[in-house]
Parts: sequence; structure tokens; C-alpha cells
Amino acid sequence: MFSYLKSEKYNIQKEAGQTLRIGIPIIIAQILQMSMTFVDTVMAGNLSAGDLAAVAIGGALLNPIIMLAAGTLMAINPIVAQHFGARNFKEIGRSTQQALWLSMILSLPFFFLLRNMEWALYLLDVAPEIIGPAMAYLHAMSWGIFPIFGFYVLRYFNEGLSATKPSMFVALLGVIVNIGGNYVLMYGKLGFPALGATGTGYSSSMVAMAMFIGMLVFTARYKPYRRFNIFTKLRLPQWSYLKEIFNIGVPIGLSSTMETSTFALVSLFMGSLGMMAVAGHQVAINFSSMMFMIPFGLSTAITTRVGHVAGRNDIAEARHRGYVGIFLATSCMTITALVMLLLPDLITGMYTDDPGVQEIAISLLYMAAIFQISDGLQVSSYGALRGLKDTKFPMVVNFVSYWLVGLPLGYYLGITQGVGPQGLWIGLIVGLTIAAVLHNVRFYKQTKHS
Repeated sequence: MFSYLKSEKYNIQKEAGQTLRIGIPIIIAQILQMSMTFVDTVMAGNLSAGDLAAVAIGGALLNPIIMLAAGTLMAINPIVAQHFGARNFKEIGRSTQQALWLSMILSLPFFFLLRNMEWALYLLDVAPEIIGPAMAYLHAMSWGIFPIFGFYVLRYFNEGLSATKPSMFVALLGVIVNIGGNYVLMYGKLGFPALGATGTGYSSSMVAMAMFIGMLVFTARYKPYRRFNIFTKLRLPQWSYLKEIFNIGVPIGLSSTMETSTFALVSLFMGSLGMMAVAGHQVAINFSSMMFMIPFGLSTAITTRVGHVAGRNDIAEARHRGYVGIFLATSCMTITALVMLLLPDLITGMYTDDPGVQEIAISLLYMAAIFQISDGLQVSSYGALRGLKDTKFPMVVNFVSYWLVGLPLGYYLGITQGVGPQGLWIGLIVGLTIAAVLHNVRFYKQTKHS
């Protein structure tokens, strides 16, 4: 598979450098955005258990919606990247403007859905005293749906053109607004009433607006983008463009939702194994999630790099760029795996000093070290496939890997057979490994005729 590495035609070091140049700002941006959830959790926990529960439950309902919409809008990245590679600059502007229309169209049903989620809370048998605060949190969060969807379009547009630093700086702005907004609205400072968890929701909506405005100002004022005429000529929604975004983006959104829901369900299954199992799992999965931001950021860079040459039908170069990116991401995850194997006590010590929780967390970190490799392989190869606009087959792969194999196997081993937390994680490892193999085989076949 990597026989092309022996060829002198390709400069592997240069390509790796380009991928890192694009990917590192995305990694930082993702970590900054994750830190906002951490800040919300810590600040809500300092108020009361009720506020913390409201944020946790509300976030659990909100995240799948955000993942589905963000994944759908992510289609603009390979679309823009391929148009750029083909030098179709007019189509870049038209596609981006249509994606902005789509972000507004999607915002409407999701806005009203968030404001009417009581049925889901009752279905999940959430304690009655939590439902009220959780719904108040979701009502406040709903106002951020419009700007956050618009932000995603402009972010992915910029990333499709290899401009990734703007989203990093905008994410930093979001962190600052988030901390300030939480402090004022949650605790009732500067004359505002103390809103608790509801204040967190309004603060997050403010963050969404600040990030959207920040990205909008950069995109509108950046001179090289003026040739795309994104904001100079208004075009009404056109089905041909919206159809392309849907065809590429909906499978991405569903794939992302399936993967994240798999990890969410494993966390819920842990609840039946006791408090110590949940706590140990939370430590291991939180650290693993942070490490996952490395290949995730690189996967977006791979999409852009592959998309640029796929747009000019240079499949041989697409294969080269894809495999360099896959090798780079997997190498990074090999390093994180070694960290987990060699320093588990140090890692768990950052989270807890409870010996029982540490013991479970360490055993799961050893298992996490195994799926670091699979995770790096699957997300990077999926990024390469996105660059080719190949998203439907990976969606089927993710469905089979996570929902038909990983989850049932984990439940059978962990719950039915009584293996415990390790059994549930075996399911995760198997699911991720199947996805990694099949995504890589797919990319190999898609570029084989070069």
C-alpha cells in the first residue's frame, strides 16, 4: 500500500510539512472549543449539582444535533477544495453562498426542536427536578443555532482554501467570551440576575454569535477572497447546489453522529456497572478524546490537500497526499499510545486521587493505547475519502462498524458476560479497527487506477 513512498517523484517531507501547516491550527481550534465545554462544566458545578446536571443533560441532547448539522455543512470543504484545484473560482463563491443559505434553512427546524425537547427528557426518564432547568438551558442555547451554523460554513470554506489560522483565532475569541459571559450571566455580575445553567446557555449563544461575526469579518475583508464574490452578489437558493451539499454532507453528518453516539451509549452502559466504572471510564475517555483532536485536525487538512488535486483529476497526487497524511496521523497516535502505556499513573493522577477509580482508568488507558492506532487510521483515511467527495460508502462502513459490530459486541462482553468496563471497550476497539481497515481499503481502491 505504501510502495509509492519509494518513488523519487514525490517529496514526502514537503507534503507532511504542508499537512501540518494546515492541520495544527485546526487541532488548536478543536482543543479550544473542547475547553469551552470544560469551562461550562466546571463553572456550573461550582453553582450546584442541579445546574451541573442541567448542563450535562442539555448538552447530551444538543450534541447530536450540532454534529449532524456541522457534518452536513462540512461538505463545503471538499467542494471548495476541488473547485480551487480546478481553478473554478466563480463556483467557489456560488457554492459557499448556497451553503450559507442551507445553514439558515437547517437552523429553523433545529431551533424549534431544541425548544420542544421535553418529550425526549421524559423518554430518557430524566428526574423531574432536572427537566425544567435543562429545558431553560436548551431554550437559551437555541438562539445560538443560527450563528453557529453560519460559522461552520465560513470555517469550512476557509479550511477548503488551506486558511486554518482564522478559525484558531476565532476559537480563542470564543473561549474569552465564554468565560466572561458565564461569569456575568451564571453568577449574576454587573447588574445581571444570576441565571445559573440558563446563563450558560445564553453565554454559549453569545459565543456562537461572536465566532460567526469574527469569521464573517475576516472572510469579507480578506482581499484574495473578493474574486469569489460571496457577498457582492445575492443569489437565491438553487437546488442544484443544495443537492450537491446534501449528497456529500448528510453522510458526513450521519457518520459523525453514529461515531459520537457510540461513545455516548458506551458511557450510558457504564452506568449499569456502578459509579467507579463510570468515573474510571470518564477519565480514560476524556484523555483519549483530547488526543483524538490531533488526527481529527490532520484529517481536515488531508481533505483539503486531497481535494485540491482531485479537483484537477490528478489521482496519483491525491493518493500521495492521502497516504502521507494517513501515515502522519497514525504516527502521531502511535506517540500518544506510548504516552498512555508508559505514563498511566501520571495521566490518571491529573483527574483523580481515588485509588479505585485510578485502577479502572489505568486498565482502560492500556486499552485506549490500542485503539489510538485504529482511531488515527480511520479518521485520517476518512478525511482522504472526503477529499474525493466519497462519503456515502464510509457512512455505511461506520454504521456496520459501530452500530452492528462495536456496540453489540461491547454490550455482550461488558454487560451480558460480565467482563465489565474492559468488555465495553473491546467493542470500541473492534469497531474502530474495522472502520480503519475498510476506510483505508476504500481509499486504496478509489485511487488504484492511477
